[in-house]
Amino acid sequence: MIVKTRKYKLPTKTYVGIAFNGVIKQQWWVILIYLAICGGYFIIPSWWWIIGATIALVLYVLFWLIQFTGLTQLEQSKFMFEKLSYEISSQQILMKLNSKQGMPIKWDMIKRAKKTNDAFILHMSKAQLIHLPRKIFNTENEYKFLETILKRKSLIKE
Repeated sequence: MIVKTRKYKLPTKTYVGIAFNGVIKQQWWVILIYLAICGGYFIIPSWWWIIGATIALVLYVLFWLIQFTGLTQLEQSKFMFEKLSYEISSQQILMKLNSKQGMPIKWDMIKRAKKTNDAFILHMSKAQLIHLPRKIFNTENEYKFLETILKRKSLIKE
């Protein structure tokens, strides 16, 4: 079975939010470094430990926000933010710009997937992802078929 979706354009604001949340969840351990540096206050009492650690944490967060926001402006990544349709089968995902232009993505390129209430998010790297909202599927069975594929590929849990 091949699922053909409607055309969908990923809003840049949605992309930045999803990508940023993904990085924060992957790199949760950074908060431990922050707390360890703040713990220096108990060794040598000085507010500079906390101020310095907070500045470093804010710069870290800003770094990732700037990275993802900047990516939306690059010419190389413009295709991610154009109106695309998808053809999904158990072998691959075909991202189609139009009937003649498309790019196949094998399932082994997908590192992880997440199912939310209204969409599937397929992560290929920290910066590359595919957002498939429920509204682009023609029927509920097509949506469930994609969920079945993701479970078989062990990308999402039951």
